[in-house]
Amino acid sequence: MKLVVAISSRALFQLDESHAVFESQGVAAYCAHQRENEHVLLEPGPAFNLVRKLLALNKGAPASPLVEVVLLSRNSADTGIRIFNSIEHYQLDIKRAAFSSGASTHRYVEAFGAQLFLSTNPDDVRGSLAQGYAAATILPSHREDDSGQLRIAFDGDAVLFSDDSERIYKQLGLDAFARNERQAARDPMPGGPFKNFLGALHAIQAAHDTDDAPIRTALVTARSAPAHERVIRTLRAWDIRIDEALFLGGMPKGAFLKAFGADIFFDDQTMHCDSAREFVPTGHVPYGIANAAIAGEN
Repeated sequence: MKLVVAISSRALFQLDESHAVFESQGVAAYCAHQRENEHVLLEPGPAFNLVRKLLALNKGAPASPLVEVVLLSRNSADTGIRIFNSIEHYQLDIKRAAFSSGASTHRYVEAFGAQLFLSTNPDDVRGSLAQGYAAATILPSHREDDSGQLRIAFDGDAVLFSDDSERIYKQLGLDAFARNERQAARDPMPGGPFKNFLGALHAIQAAHDTDDAPIRTALVTARSAPAHERVIRTLRAWDIRIDEALFLGGMPKGAFLKAFGADIFFDDQTMHCDSAREFVPTGHVPYGIANAAIAGEN
């Protein structure tokens, strides 16, 4: 199964200057700005290095690529010329795209068969999550130019797993949460929005020996013992591999993600994203009870 990742133009390239023209002067001025600068190359954006590493997985692969990256952009096809000029300059193998001329792009995630959508637009991200697809809002983050192994880290509850347990914690407190996890230790948790994406990564890993796999994954969770057992048994039940698991018991995650060397980290809670983004590229997953007020949930 091919891994398909959809990405917005502002996640792939730095378009802050162009976006400022749009915000201050409107659509016509923005279009004129992009046409006048269509041969001016765009600088890499917050997810550029991740995309480059994803596409590098195809090197040495069989005739059928392991990974495809598609562009979902709110630009028009006319203003998108600058984006494709930059894609060609950086030799990114991105051939498919949807330009929506300002309309929401998340409706094309399913059509392209993408398992992950990365955008800087929270509304598009929430729309994709509502349709059952993994998605995250890419935040301005620290990033390093590293051409090594692709390393992806995930939070647990409301990202890899459902938010059922997190709801108990939020509504009834830590003691009730711990008691529930002890009682349900042998009951696998339902999958969260990123389960299928992790499964697609696992499929690529499974084709390699553990020592030379091109992808390394980590679970970085605020859980601690005894709530760890249910996590381990859930992944075992799914038959999905996680290379590293960090049970931090509420400690800030940033330093641990730096030590892991994450190319991106996904978390549903803004406080953990704020800690992580100081050290590694970070995607906020606006899903579950921690984001209920934003989503308008009662």
